[in-house]
Amino acid sequence: MRALVVDHGEAGPVRFADVDEPVPSSDEALVEIRHIGLNFGELNYVHQWPAGVVHGHDAAGIVVRAASDGSGPSEGTRVALGMSSHAWAERVAVSPASLGTVPEGVELADGAALGIAGVTALRVLRKRSLLARDVLVTGASGGVGHFAVQLAALAGARVTALVGSPDRAAGLRELGADKVLTDLAGAEDRFDLVLDTVGGPLIAQAWSSLAEGGTIHLVGYSSGQDTTFPSGTLFGFGEPRSIATYGDMTPTSGELTDLLSLMAAGRLSAPVGLRGDWHDVDKAVQALFARKVHGKIVLDVV
Repeated sequence: MRALVVDHGEAGPVRFADVDEPVPSSDEALVEIRHIGLNFGELNYVHQWPAGVVHGHDAAGIVVRAASDGSGPSEGTRVALGMSSHAWAERVAVSPASLGTVPEGVELADGAALGIAGVTALRVLRKRSLLARDVLVTGASGGVGHFAVQLAALAGARVTALVGSPDRAAGLRELGADKVLTDLAGAEDRFDLVLDTVGGPLIAQAWSSLAEGGTIHLVGYSSGQDTTFPSGTLFGFGEPRSIATYGDMTPTSGELTDLLSLMAAGRLSAPVGLRGDWHDVDKAVQALFARKVHGKIVLDVV
């Protein structure tokens, strides 16, 4: 079968290859993949995976063989894969712990957009009550950012979306952002929670805008820059402020189910900024790296 595998050469980060058919264990379902969802991290930091292995974590498809031990969804069920392994192939053997059933009324391709981005946003925003709280989402025009703006607004937060340029602000107010900024300089708000996908100097700026008892959750570092805190800024009186890292790789089925239920109810939309054919993956990766895509990239497996 055909799959996208890790390529460490100049033509990378992924290439097509013929690979062996998956052989599911008793507690794995065999899923025919119809759509794959691309993420910046797994493509930009591809050196963290061995060359030649099937790549990708997020996808959506149809169960063609249920797990033989009786666990998980039955044959014919539409499913989304989130934070799974080796997902970018025509067929995948996957644990039910990484599957969410796609309800009627939700497009299967939208399920492929959830995965890492949606689950990350949901897990971070569940760390504390957000009702009438001030939340800052950096890199808000990206996949995690689009989901975070919507979910924070649904939870009753006052949401500020920070983007890199005015052209990346489109649609964020419609998703629930009360304010859309291109710069934190001069911002008067003090944020109870910051969900940061950018890293670099922006973290020090966000720290200066953090309320007493507030937390910055670091979920990405797309800037690729170092963070330097000016002398004295990490000292303060009042309720302690904190910076928290994120790397939760626990099973995603529960969060996928919750997110898909919100989508079925019309309360959450999938931020698909680019839809195409998986044979055009090289062009899609170039667009992702050039910051030309607002939201997620979903490619059809054909």
